[in-house]
Amino acid sequence: MKRGRKYKPPPETSKITVQVTKKANGKPIMNAAVIFNPFKDGKDIGNLEVKTGPDGKATIDIIPTGSLVRVQVIANGFATYAEDFQVDEPTREIAIAMLRPQEQASSYTDNTGKESSRKAGVQEPARPKSTNSTTPNAAPPSQGTTSTAPKQ
Repeated sequence: MKRGRKYKPPPETSKITVQVTKKANGKPIMNAAVIFNPFKDGKDIGNLEVKTGPDGKATIDIIPTGSLVRVQVIANGFATYAEDFQVDEPTREIAIAMLRPQEQASSYTDNTGKESSRKAGVQEPARPKSTNSTTPNAAPPSQGTTSTAPKQ
């Protein structure tokens, strides 16, 4: 009689390579976070994060074959990208072109009743413009002190 555990081979895995580029010019994006979130038979297996290299590629080879994988890409200065992929083959190449943030369509109005006027990207607070040509915190020019001591 044999004792111990019964050997169960690990599941087959697929190699996934994600190429992240800028949509505007096709150049690779370095150091973008590529997050893999695989689901197998309706169960969440966990998530894995890989950073892209100088060539804009992120590669992972431990995703179970036959699983549904949500790929999410986060890069500084670009809109977040997410899409689900069914991985049934042993190798998969995914090309992702990242876009700059777009202006958000809104049905809200500001306090004056006009449509909201916020633009895409990082918003700076509105500061009133000064009427002077000098900055408001500028100190007046300092007056030099004169010495009456004789020079030697």
